[in-house]
Amino acid sequence: MKLKLGIPKGSLQEATVNLFARAGFNIYVSSRSYFPAIDDPEIECMLIRAQEMARYVSDGVLDAGLTGQDWIAEHELGDGRTGVLTSVADLVYAKQSFGKVRWVLAAPEDSAIRSAADLDGKTVATELVRVARAYFASHGVAVNVEFSWGATEVKPPTLADAIVEVTETGSSLRANRLRILDTIMESNTQLVANRDALADGWKRTKIENVALLLKAAIEAQGRVGMMLNVRRVDLAEVLGLLPALQRPTISALSDEQWVAVNTIIEERTVRDLIPRLKAARAEGIVEYPLNKIVL
Repeated sequence: MKLKLGIPKGSLQEATVNLFARAGFNIYVSSRSYFPAIDDPEIECMLIRAQEMARYVSDGVLDAGLTGQDWIAEHELGDGRTGVLTSVADLVYAKQSFGKVRWVLAAPEDSAIRSAADLDGKTVATELVRVARAYFASHGVAVNVEFSWGATEVKPPTLADAIVEVTETGSSLRANRLRILDTIMESNTQLVANRDALADGWKRTKIENVALLLKAAIEAQGRVGMMLNVRRVDLAEVLGLLPALQRPTISALSDEQWVAVNTIIEERTVRDLIPRLKAARAEGIVEYPLNKIVL
């Protein structure tokens, strides 16, 4: 038996393959095949665009797959099978960062458009058509929402009055002289599974194990382990300097006057922390990388 797993093709592909590598699964993608190899004989991968993933998992073509909340919402508002998808894991990562993305309403900086209400009777371009239409309907604004095949930022004001576009930092929108008017939704990647696949005991266990390792890899992102030795008389001062995921582990050494301290910290704090630990008379300070943190 094999688990049929969808890997998002396109902008999220590289970040997803890297995440799986940190989780312990090596995926080998070939430009000539939509079926990447994976070093787990119980998994069969297929590259599918994130926009279509929810549909194929819903239809049972795939047992599980990774896609964004945005494309799940777009699918659920469509005509296909709904109510058969289950989110197994919330995986906060994107193509450039480990954070959520936003779908925003944006219009040219020099236009008179300041809110959704100003778009009544006008045209908005987006890839996220159904969600955008639902947004404008909830605001009672009659807008012509057109599907955009890409390069959406360049369409206003000639080809559209405004756009609904996804952004991580907003830099591309600013570069195209667009002003963000509202956030329509936030989105991050989900590991979704078909209801029938989850009803199968073997597939459910396999999906949950993959989810556990992916979440553990995300938890470890941006964190490092740190070990150090400290005299018992200095321990309280050193512990006061250490932010920890939980509580630091303190172990006795052969010399009763000393203890070993082991903790997990944010990597960005290390450069400021190590000099302070040294000043507090800690010794043998070792920083080491982490692949996974299972909470």
